[in-house]
Amino acid sequence: MPSSQQTARAVRFDRYGDRDVLYVADIPMPVPAPGEVLVEVRAAGINPGEAAIRSGALHEWFPATFPSGQGSDLAGVVTACGEGVTDFAPGDEVLGYTWQRASHATHAVVPVTQLIRKPEALSWTVAGSLYVAACTAWAAVDAIAPKPGETVAVSAAAGGVGGIVVQLLRVRGAQVLGIASPANADWLTAHGATFVPYGDRLADDLRAAAPQGVDAFIDLFGPEYVQLAVDLGIPPDRIETIISFEQAARFGTKSAGSADGSSREVLTEMAELVASDRIEIPIAADYPLDRVRDAFAALEQRHTRGKITLIP
Repeated sequence: MPSSQQTARAVRFDRYGDRDVLYVADIPMPVPAPGEVLVEVRAAGINPGEAAIRSGALHEWFPATFPSGQGSDLAGVVTACGEGVTDFAPGDEVLGYTWQRASHATHAVVPVTQLIRKPEALSWTVAGSLYVAACTAWAAVDAIAPKPGETVAVSAAAGGVGGIVVQLLRVRGAQVLGIASPANADWLTAHGATFVPYGDRLADDLRAAAPQGVDAFIDLFGPEYVQLAVDLGIPPDRIETIISFEQAARFGTKSAGSADGSSREVLTEMAELVASDRIEIPIAADYPLDRVRDAFAALEQRHTRGKITLIP
């Protein structure tokens, strides 16, 4: 927690690098501008994209300005409002996102257009890790426009985004082939997907699981899956990747991401699906803010089922 009402604490990094460049610093308490509120953060999700930005891997697309903050997902309590704010008042429980790389902190200022009221049924950890994963999943599913009864293959199907994609596809009536490790077979089966193990036989296993063909493919892992989808004969406009931008450009596939699903309407839809138990968001682990390096060490193993959150 902040040491006084005049200071907050926030994750920072001063150069690109591994997790060891991350540290937690005392900063002046943020002040909301007109149209913004100050949120005391109760939980903030972490995401692979943040690790990629910190390492410099996305410098061409999302350059950092140093010292840089980190994080977009958050949930918390409004403590102050900027001029002209009528949507919220101090004490309101909210969830949403910031595009200022600022949510991995005890406090963050957020435009009211990027917040919704937190449904009472959502825990702080689920609410605080909802935005990137849920809105990315919504955008990925929307990009391929699945019709009821169609078969959709999903790589990294049990990850933070993948688990939501699988469930949202099922909500929309699609049949899902969930590509993952055997450790995730039971979870995928329990959530209505057909488990398909990744490995050398993947193409043959997908054809066997869908003898009438795979209608669409959502890649959440890497370029080899875009190539696989093309090899399976899936039309480029029914292939979506959230990570393999070069392959998307090469083959003309879709590459929708969280920005394409970033709206109050989408966030409200996804929050309501989770609050009504139609979609489950597993929480893999919670870490205090001071252990941000440990949180990313767990995330970067790329075998986490569900979300990892920071608890300021």
